[in-house]
Order: sequence, then structure tokens, then C-alpha cells
Amino acid sequence: MSLKQQIFEDLKSAMKAGEVEKRDTLRMLDSMIKNTEIEKKKREEGLSDAEVQEVIARAIKQRKDAIAQFEEGGRPELAEKEKKEVEILSVYMPDQLSEDKVREIVKEVIAQSGATSKAEIGKVMGPAMGKLKGQADGNLVKHIVEEELQ
Repeated sequence: MSLKQQIFEDLKSAMKAGEVEKRDTLRMLDSMIKNTEIEKKKREEGLSDAEVQEVIARAIKQRKDAIAQFEEGGRPELAEKEKKEVEILSVYMPDQLSEDKVREIVKEVIAQSGATSKAEIGKVMGPAMGKLKGQADGNLVKHIVEEELQ
């Protein structure tokens, strides 16, 4: 079963079980997937699992940004709602790598690229994110790259 089908099945079961938060989150995700299919002109064949994971990663990133903004704005109840949505969406993503493993991969990429200063972050970020796609948060990767290039 493809990831998109799994999401749809989980949406149906959430509707039957009356799980409002899960239902609403998965409806939003289904909508994002359909919009991406239309953008990429893949409405007939649908998105691959990797492309669906990209959509989910984008949704999670949006939620995490919203959490930070709600916490800064003194709205903990809205931040909590976003955190629950992140939990629901994270189920469909591959397991995230530990910080140590990410650091190890970043060091390999730095060695391969020959980058030596902070000015060369771009040389490292592209290949690093290519290797870590879906397995690590981009902000974590950026933070580690900056530390390693000091």
C-alpha cells in the first residue's frame, strides 16, 4: 500500500472513530497532496511515496514554525494544537537520525566538498540535505554545518 493510500485509510478510520484532530490534520494533508499533484501535473498517476514525504515534511515544518510563533506570542493553547498535529504527521515520516549520525554525515560532506569556512555553507548544505532528505530537520543540519565550519 502506498503512503498516500495509507493516509487515506487512516483518514477514513479517524472519521469513523470520531477522532476530530486526526481527521482534520489528515484532511489538510490530503488537500496538500492533491494540490501538489495538480502543481506537478501528476493528477492521474499521483505522487510517489518520496514526493508525499516531501509534502509531509513541508507540513511539519510549517507546524513547527507556527509553534515557535505561538509560543513567542503567548498562545500556548494554539502551540499545543500544532504540536499534536506534528505528532500525527510524524507517523508517516521515516525515523529521524540522531544528532551524532547527522554530524557524521555532515563531516563526510565537508571533507568531500573541501569547504573550510562559514562562507562556503552553500557548498555543504545542498549535498548534505540530499543525503539526509526526510531523515533530519533542515535547521538541525544547518546548525551542525555552521558549527563544523567555524
